[in-house]
Amino acid sequence: MQFDRRDKSNSTLISIYRELLYPRLVEEKMLILLRQGRIGKWFSGIGQEAIAVGASLAMNADEYILPMHRNLGVFTARKIPLRKLMGQWQGKATGFTKGRDRSFHFGTQHHKIIGMISHLGPQLAIADGIALADLIGKKEKVTLVFSGEGATSEGDFHEAINVASVWNLPVIFLIENNGYGLSTPITEQYNCANLSDKAPGYGIEGLQIDGNNVLEVLDTLSAIAEKIRTKPRPVLVECLTFRMRGHEEASGTKYVPAALLEEWQQKDPLQNFEDYLVAQQVLSPESIQKIRSDFKIQIDQEIELSFHDPEPVSSAEEELSDMYKPHHPLPAAPSRVSNKMRYIDAISDGLRTGMQKHGNLILMGQDIAEYGGAFKITQGFAEEFGKARVRNTPICESAIVGAGLGLSINGYKAVIEMQFADFVTCGFNQIVNNLAKTHYRWGEKADVVIRMPTGAGTGAGPFHSQSNEAWFTKTPGLKIVYPAFPADAKGLLLAAIEDPNPVLYFEHKYLYRNISGQVPSGYYTMQIGKANVLSQGEQLSIITYGLGVHWALAYLAEYPQLSATLLDLCSLQPWDQDAVAEAVKKTGRVLILHEDTLSNGFGAELAAWIAENCFSMLDAPVMRCASLDTAIPMNNILEDQFLAKSRLHTSIQKLLAY
Repeated sequence: MQFDRRDKSNSTLISIYRELLYPRLVEEKMLILLRQGRIGKWFSGIGQEAIAVGASLAMNADEYILPMHRNLGVFTARKIPLRKLMGQWQGKATGFTKGRDRSFHFGTQHHKIIGMISHLGPQLAIADGIALADLIGKKEKVTLVFSGEGATSEGDFHEAINVASVWNLPVIFLIENNGYGLSTPITEQYNCANLSDKAPGYGIEGLQIDGNNVLEVLDTLSAIAEKIRTKPRPVLVECLTFRMRGHEEASGTKYVPAALLEEWQQKDPLQNFEDYLVAQQVLSPESIQKIRSDFKIQIDQEIELSFHDPEPVSSAEEELSDMYKPHHPLPAAPSRVSNKMRYIDAISDGLRTGMQKHGNLILMGQDIAEYGGAFKITQGFAEEFGKARVRNTPICESAIVGAGLGLSINGYKAVIEMQFADFVTCGFNQIVNNLAKTHYRWGEKADVVIRMPTGAGTGAGPFHSQSNEAWFTKTPGLKIVYPAFPADAKGLLLAAIEDPNPVLYFEHKYLYRNISGQVPSGYYTMQIGKANVLSQGEQLSIITYGLGVHWALAYLAEYPQLSATLLDLCSLQPWDQDAVAEAVKKTGRVLILHEDTLSNGFGAELAAWIAENCFSMLDAPVMRCASLDTAIPMNNILEDQFLAKSRLHTSIQKLLAY
């Protein structure tokens, strides 16, 4: 291994050595603790320290790094106290996640580190969003994100690099090629000669370096970072290294040929650098021993102290409240001046008003700029607000949702348009595992709204007409709104943008150009989680939302002799329990109506809650009227049969006859 010190002073080389040595000694201590049974699990990065340390030292202190679970050197180089890290690893109250998540699955704004989740790849898109915020803000900064060679097979890898290339984002994508994904060797993971060879396919620079040479890592990444701070663009760097221990300690290394382990042992990044420094008379064996001895004493002290740190105190109230970032908005009352608008125009007006109020709001989606979106909701926005803030995206839902989270982490708000709500499946992991859990895990907001054009009535078939709100209503950490009228559509959209938590905003495509109403001018918000009582009656209560509201209104207009209470939920997470209970109390008979399929639709949750909490008020069983338990068909005749509307009369008569 050849080291080139360039113009580095002896003191600089010693400092680099100390940064390289410290995580190794911590790891050796962790292996001892594991054998003693004092800790339960460890993912070792022994043999890979030069990458984490060299890369971290190449970055400025105010630039974000997104490491993985073998990158202890990132955390120690950023000077996170070992005692706090131990608290995190042990699930102590003093850890970054207060015992809610494991190992390095956390972030810290103070140290500008954003940890990974267990699903490989989502962190790459978050790096895109962080870098996009810096690019829009004209800050000369770089974002560094780690990936293993295994994650390069994930779609998130392709999506994130493609977005970074198209948008010229200053991101260093660093691949730690350590030979194995758990037990699968690289020969069974990819079929190109080098992973860096993938870079030209994205139109970016790619290079391969010796990941065990700390000076080569440091100097290479320093040079790249210096260039792309002033001329933003992504770069792919493949660092060759080897995992000397098991995927985690219980896995062992029996699947690795002994000769291969011996070959890489000779390339140990710490031992080779140590030998070089001795040969250069920068350090002596005695000074090395002194550094090691001092570190070991410090490590032992910090670790022993951490074992006495408090365990989390379990409180259901605190756990529930921490799923969401606290948000207590001042009410923004609607203006007395209003204009008659279609539902679609109210959404557009809400977006425009939000863009005017929040200078840090970014819109992203397919075809939303010059074209104005598939439904023309953002037509003219690119000209009004500029393409930096109204961004056409490649077809890559996962990367764009991840980028939205990255924007939020770095001080921006994001509204993302799914061209159709059905397409959200391609970004599902980012929503339910990243957006939804971020605040609960480490207290960081996820200031992202996802617009979901949804629903039937247009004969668009199984992949453009689904009602998929129930996929998300069961996921803690998400908020779900579903307006039925133009004024609500604007007010709830502005409330969603204001809210620092992730909000899925369902907007019904059939309503776009089929209903109109008076919409207040200017800025106003409606309370998320508050239902609207549309009519008061004595015979039955209909609880519904979305297009179901208009089915119910049409039915009640057709049968004026019915005395019905009609409740429009408006929000599905949180939902208005008080209003539901009052509707049950009012009539004693409840019909839950929704467009989604019957089994496990959101109505099932409402029915269960009413049965548990309002049983004494009921004069009949809670009934549901929903769509068939099939995929939604395209043909209008089949679609009409599928939809709950076709069974509404029968359901109401059955309830009244009970």
